[in-house]
Amino acid sequence: MKRTIRIGTRGSALALAQTGTIADALEKAGAATEIVVVSTPGDRSHAPIAEIGVGVFTSALRDALADGTVDVAVHSYKDLPTAPDPRLSMAAVPQRQDPRDALVARDGLTLGELLPGARIGTGSPRRAAQLHALGLGHVIVPIRGNVDSRIKKVRDGELDAVVLARAGLARLGRLDEITETLDPIQMLPAPAQGALAVECRVDDVDVEHLLRSTVDDEATRLAVAAERAMLAALEAGCSAPVGALADVVEDFDQDDRVILRLSLRGVAAAYSADGDPTGPVEIMRASATGDLTEGEQLGRALAAELLELGAGVLSGPEA
Repeated sequence: MKRTIRIGTRGSALALAQTGTIADALEKAGAATEIVVVSTPGDRSHAPIAEIGVGVFTSALRDALADGTVDVAVHSYKDLPTAPDPRLSMAAVPQRQDPRDALVARDGLTLGELLPGARIGTGSPRRAAQLHALGLGHVIVPIRGNVDSRIKKVRDGELDAVVLARAGLARLGRLDEITETLDPIQMLPAPAQGALAVECRVDDVDVEHLLRSTVDDEATRLAVAAERAMLAALEAGCSAPVGALADVVEDFDQDDRVILRLSLRGVAAAYSADGDPTGPVEIMRASATGDLTEGEQLGRALAAELLELGAGVLSGPEA
């Protein structure tokens, strides 16, 4: 009898949409699948993420995978702690959606068209810090909740705009809600934003091979590894106001032959000495290029450069 692969996921509309893409790919490859919803502490709490901890959306899924309740867990990669879980294998990193942030604003406005004093909602200190640094005089309002509840705050007039991950809106079929996709020069995304992480148990060789051969994308895996290496080297965890974006780009070697290399950009925010996220903020930026096989070294080198520039006071939740 053919084994049914149980795929664990959070129960939000976005998580179910993300998991559905993995289930569809496995079924096209001939596997039988079942989607299993796992409740996490992050889903049950309305407290700020800083209070309930890093990994709040992933720990319950990982435990369900480790104890055999499910065979596969699908995460938004940016939600995972940087420390690996020895019980589990990162079996696949599927092709990444557009990693940029997106603005959903009233009256179809862009960021530059929102007047000083406009209220912009985000649950991410990374986004808040970069919005402050643009110097446009907007008021940043901390919010939590799913995509629907955040956009509703704009529709109801409570906020003038919200900033969300473009990838999430794409997976929900809601790209028409976007009034502006933000250029990474304005706002560098969270490390691994737009990417999924698909894990299985470390000893489940059959499922690992199936996932690796069916849904893994090497270019995405290499890029995300560099971004998360930078994050880990900053000792910031996935909750810090840190942005990173790596791309596989064409370059020329010493014989003028075209080769592929990894380009990594990073940003980190340092607040005033008391850590007040409403106070003065300084943005440190750095970039580097290296060989495809050296993504982790590239990430660590970029983190060292950011620390030298003063990226020392790092705190707050990424959402």
